[in-house]
Amino acid sequence: MSRSSQSRTARILPWLLGVVVLALVGAAAAWYGLSKSNLTLADAGECRAAKPITEKLKPLATGELAAVGVNGAPKAPPMINFTGPDGRAKTLSDFRGKTILVNLWATWCVPCRQEMPALDKLQTELGAKDFEVVAINVDTRNPEKPKAWLQENGIHSLAYYADPAGKVLQTLQKSGHVVGLPATFIVHESGCEIALLKGPAEWASPDALAFMRAALGRS
Repeated sequence: MSRSSQSRTARILPWLLGVVVLALVGAAAAWYGLSKSNLTLADAGECRAAKPITEKLKPLATGELAAVGVNGAPKAPPMINFTGPDGRAKTLSDFRGKTILVNLWATWCVPCRQEMPALDKLQTELGAKDFEVVAINVDTRNPEKPKAWLQENGIHSLAYYADPAGKVLQTLQKSGHVVGLPATFIVHESGCEIALLKGPAEWASPDALAFMRAALGRS
C-alpha cells in the first residue's frame, strides 16, 4: 500500500466511526421529528452558467480528491441557517458572488480535527474576494470549546461559523449531504452547488489546490 493510500485509510477509518455515530443521532432526531427541509430554487439560468466549471472539475476529482462527486447539473444547495464570526445569522445566499467551500466539523470528530489545518492552509493560499472556506462548527455543548480548540491548534485563517443548535446538521442529513462528519460541498459564485464530498480530504494537497483553482476559474 502506498503512503498516500495509507494516509487516506487513516483518515477514512475514524470517519466511518463517525458515520455510525451520526446514524444514531439521525435516528433519534427522526424519532422526535424534524421539520421539512426547505430547499430554495435558484434561477435555472444561473445554475446552467456554472456547468462549464463542473466540466473542468470532473477530470480533476482524482488523487486526494478521488471521492469528490462533481454535479453534472449544478443545483441549489439546501437552505441552512448558521451564525457568522460576529454571532449574527447567516445563510449561504449571503455569499452570492463568491465561491465557497462549506465544511461541517465538530471537536468530537477525529477526522474533522485532522482536516482543519489543511482547510486553514487552503484559506490562506486561495482566500480572497472570490473565495472563502466556510467551516461550520456543529458542536452543541460548550460553545467556547471549538473556539479554544482552533486557537490552541493554530487555526487562524478560518472565520468562525457555527450552528450550536445542530439544525444545519439535521437539514443536511435529511438532504443526503451528510452521512458522517466531516462533510464538504462547494457552492459556485452563482449560488449553485457544484461538488460534494462525504468524508475527509487533504485540502492543502496539490490535487485539492488544482481542483479549487479550477472551481475559481484561476487555472
